Amino acid sequence: MTPLFKKFLGMHWLLAAFMGCLLAFGVYAIFNASAYKLGTELENKWYDQLRWISMGAPFFFAASLIDYKWIRWACWPLYLAGIGGLVATLAFGVEIGGNKAWIKIGPIMVQPSQFAIAAGIMVLSVVFGDLPRILPAFRRPWLRMLAAGLLAAVPAMLVIKEDLGSGLVWGPVFLAVMLVGSIPFRYMIVLLLLVLTVIPLVYFFALKPYQQKRIDTVIYMATGQMDKVNMQDEGWVAKHLQMAIATGGIEGKGPESKKVPDKASIHRTFLPNEVINDFIFAVICEEFGFKGAFGLIVGLVGMIMLGLAVAFSARDQLGRLLVVGVMAMFFVHCFQNIGMNLVVLPVIGIPIPFISYGGTFMIVTLFLMGLVQSVWVHRHISPVKKPRPVNASRRPDEEE
Repeated sequence: MTPLFKKFLGMHWLLAAFMGCLLAFGVYAIFNASAYKLGTELENKWYDQLRWISMGAPFFFAASLIDYKWIRWACWPLYLAGIGGLVATLAFGVEIGGNKAWIKIGPIMVQPSQFAIAAGIMVLSVVFGDLPRILPAFRRPWLRMLAAGLLAAVPAMLVIKEDLGSGLVWGPVFLAVMLVGSIPFRYMIVLLLLVLTVIPLVYFFALKPYQQKRIDTVIYMATGQMDKVNMQDEGWVAKHLQMAIATGGIEGKGPESKKVPDKASIHRTFLPNEVINDFIFAVICEEFGFKGAFGLIVGLVGMIMLGLAVAFSARDQLGRLLVVGVMAMFFVHCFQNIGMNLVVLPVIGIPIPFISYGGTFMIVTLFLMGLVQSVWVHRHISPVKKPRPVNASRRPDEEE
């Protein structure tokens, strides 16, 4: 039995099963959300999702079977490449839905912010996990926080300028890595207080008017001040998201994508083309009801919990931080997407991992899950070679 095949057999197959079920359900949900739109570009998006999954599968298996120690040196060029992609997006990017976050390469659209967050997780894991061992000066918590903060701030600001939803992921990921990276709580509390101080300034001076309206809409609708919301403008999507979820009931209206379009189906009649990515949860609630939505949430929570179990079994701090960073990213995506579909959080374009349609995001997600699998597969392999005893004799056949 070859070592590579032994690694393959040693993968975390329960975690892989959760991921496979989510991928299959995501394709089926996209089919129900888009296949009824005959003659439009959305008709075959479920098939395109299968293509993205097949393209991401080699990255998943490669990352799973190769020891993750390679990120110690590869994270830096990947980080610089991610920043380069973000700068190129600002200069040559294509604007979609008010966000200039894509670059057109031939017939496909690439979103560099997704590559940047993946490289950022690697860099943060190395800074908090390996730098204190390599450079003793970084054993000081404030110095690790400062270095990691500067490295995270540059791509985060570039992403926020292009796409607010993707940019907000950086904050919770940074906080999660700090929590596991042996940073004292007093430092984290000070940082959180500083962030809370800056939030009002960001709202009034950094957000665009339409972004402020999205936040105001959620507050007004939650407090019953419907007279302050223009339902034909900023409140249009929020209103019909609530209607789609509420009319699904317990059982849902049933998967009926290939049937005659049902005018009572809210997501077909009123919601925009983002039903296959940003608003996929509303589609699931309407088509599959509470049972389908609850099953999806159970699957996502189960996957994240299994990922955290992998973090506990990691052989070193680098692997532990890497898995925690990935799971924090997945949690933020799930929490924000489901929250905005329930209209308890502002509507911000952010997909659900393994469920929402998206090429770049799917490939990056599968690659990150491969790194999680690598931490599990290599958990019993010593990360460093043991030094030779000083008085140990050298074998005659051993080279100098």
